[in-house]
Amino acid sequence: MKLSDLVSTTEEVAATSSRLAKIDALARLLATAEPDEIAPLVGLLLASPRQGKLGVGWRGIAALEISHADSPSLTIADVDESLDALAAASGTGSAATRTGALGALAARSTADEWDFLTRAMLGELRTGALSGVLLDAIAKASDRAAATVRRAAMLSGDLGETALIALTGTAEELDAVGLQVGRPVLPMLAATAATPTAALEITGEASVEYKLDGARIQVHRHGDEVGVYTRSLADITHRVPELVEIVRSLPAQDLILDGETLSLDEDGGPRPFQETMSRFGADVARELLLRPWFFDVLHVDGRDLLDEPLSVRLAELERVAGEWRMPGIVTADPDAAEQLSREALAAGHEGVVVKSLDAPYAAGRRGKSWVKVKPVLTYDLVVLGAEWGSGRRQGWLSNLHLGALDPDGEFGDPGGYVMVGKTFKGLTDELLRWQTETFPEYETRRTQGTVFLRPEIVVEIAIDGVQRSPRYPGGIALRFARVKGYRPDKTPAEADTIQTLRALLRG
Repeated sequence: MKLSDLVSTTEEVAATSSRLAKIDALARLLATAEPDEIAPLVGLLLASPRQGKLGVGWRGIAALEISHADSPSLTIADVDESLDALAAASGTGSAATRTGALGALAARSTADEWDFLTRAMLGELRTGALSGVLLDAIAKASDRAAATVRRAAMLSGDLGETALIALTGTAEELDAVGLQVGRPVLPMLAATAATPTAALEITGEASVEYKLDGARIQVHRHGDEVGVYTRSLADITHRVPELVEIVRSLPAQDLILDGETLSLDEDGGPRPFQETMSRFGADVARELLLRPWFFDVLHVDGRDLLDEPLSVRLAELERVAGEWRMPGIVTADPDAAEQLSREALAAGHEGVVVKSLDAPYAAGRRGKSWVKVKPVLTYDLVVLGAEWGSGRRQGWLSNLHLGALDPDGEFGDPGGYVMVGKTFKGLTDELLRWQTETFPEYETRRTQGTVFLRPEIVVEIAIDGVQRSPRYPGGIALRFARVKGYRPDKTPAEADTIQTLRALLRG
């Protein structure tokens, strides 16, 4: 398949707001792909190349002197081979190797193809071909049930591999995709309610558990082999030896556990989220020991528990996790739920999560079976830009421009981000220094007072609500927004949507 076929299809997808039209266009493209083109094709469509990190940045691309090809000749296989070379470059001379590989790829591309490849490599592709649309397109192209394709993708954690099985394998092979110890799955996610009482009205009798301001982890064990993964499925096993040892001590040989981890201070209280995350990114701060709290179990010694109700999973969790289980109670009593929430807050945690006892584990989905409750409304938004500070903040990038995800393009480009407000509140000197050093790496353009960024940095923002405002395209503005912390564990695709924020107007 030629790269130009992919480029023209993404232009067609971006030009329509119809979900069905997007699915049809993508299905036609997928149906014509050769088996070895499917995984690279899916990676490019999602602006998440199958090779992972390529070591390519905006500045490196902008510095290239390029004379593009006049007519299209590149194939998907050609592009995949070039991305392999970029990902493999390491050590002394790697920067020059990458520059050479990028230059060669750019020279073989037409201007339109290079524009597409640049945005795909940098994660900036905005076509409206989000994973949900692409899942439906895979189902249509393969003539498989959408629910079956979706489940296989969630359990494999690899949409490209799922597409390959769906398009080239049998229905039985697709049905057989299931949990596999050692292969992380996308985590189940929670909706939001204002109070524990409101959450219980949604779930009925429930497990009410502490909500920590920690980092989500998924742990796999097979014998003495243990793997620890983040919510984005990154392998951090070598960073967290204390978690590995704890899991090896549990009374089971094969396990998949879901939970959170954080570091505690001298008084047993939770340290700030950023200190926990420092253990994930580099071999530093090993004196900050992490402690796990497990709140779900997906597999025990040959038995998959995904489709079992939470009540069954909790019984197994109690048996295997013991002292490492997340604190919580089972209740239908609003007073008891409110009391546990007060206890969690008093201990320095965020609040509680209320979980329906009848619900299976819906990997990768956000529904009403899990409902998180925090005393302050917090949302994950992306940083669209930052203004230079004044006064004491002179010389630092300070006031943030905040954007919410617009998945269907209701207020702009499908899959783009809609500005919903600004804030400089909550920024410590340390964060101001980090922003000033880091934001230029994501710069797309600047004016005298503002540096505009690629929408890749996720920040957790606390607000008191929203108000109607004609200033921003989404028709709302955040009320009393303040920075709670940056979320390097989350991707821009996980940002909260403009529709979620607009729903607060009806509250």
